[in-house]
Amino acid sequence: MRILVVHRRILAGIGLALVAVAILRLVGDPKVVGASATTRQLPVYCVQADYPVVALSFDAAWGNEDTQKLIDILGRYQVKATFFVVGDWVEKYPESVKALHEAGHEIMSHSDNHAHFNSLSAQEIQADLTACGKKIQAITGEFPTLFRCPYGEYDDHVITTVRSMGIQPIQWDVDSLDWKEISAAEITQRVTSRVGPGSIVLFHNAALHTPEALPTIIETLLQKGYTFLPISQLVLPGEYGKDYTIDHTGRQSPVT
Repeated sequence: MRILVVHRRILAGIGLALVAVAILRLVGDPKVVGASATTRQLPVYCVQADYPVVALSFDAAWGNEDTQKLIDILGRYQVKATFFVVGDWVEKYPESVKALHEAGHEIMSHSDNHAHFNSLSAQEIQADLTACGKKIQAITGEFPTLFRCPYGEYDDHVITTVRSMGIQPIQWDVDSLDWKEISAAEITQRVTSRVGPGSIVLFHNAALHTPEALPTIIETLLQKGYTFLPISQLVLPGEYGKDYTIDHTGRQSPVT
């Protein structure tokens, strides 16, 4: 009898294991992943565009070595960009924030102190964005309407909370990798070969070779017929799900 019971338990264990394997295979199926991915809450990585248009963005969290150089280069080509700044950076470099604003660039939020937002509650996220936004507003007169998550980290509750505040979360589809201190030639090649209509490019204000690469990048894209817009003018306005959708790649498209 004991042998029979043990045998049944073994068979039951094997059965459960087989079921578990089947479930894992089903979950890992690209069709299943694709279907679930479309329900995720995503930031805007890029925008559907029918003509060559691109947005340049710069994250400012710590250093301030090249901010004025970037202002001068962008001004030379009459390009307006979007700068995502951390609240602590605003407090440390208010004159640079003022200079960026006076040069016509957008000053948007990159959080108050560059925390890992996935570990924050909705209330903590709201408090963080409010604190950073007020610091920016005190200098520019404008509360930021766009936000870039620190470290590029987010999950559904982060994106949902941000949008509930009337703020659009922004990612990027072209990473210059300038933060890795790769050469200017590598930065230029990466960006110019990856930009497409509606792209958002990620740079950093204190990266070693960005000022060297930026003129060639701008000139190359101008030769290809690209128009440069700040991100607020690139993204589609309205309500998520009603006026626009975001597919599994993060591409924002109008509802038709």
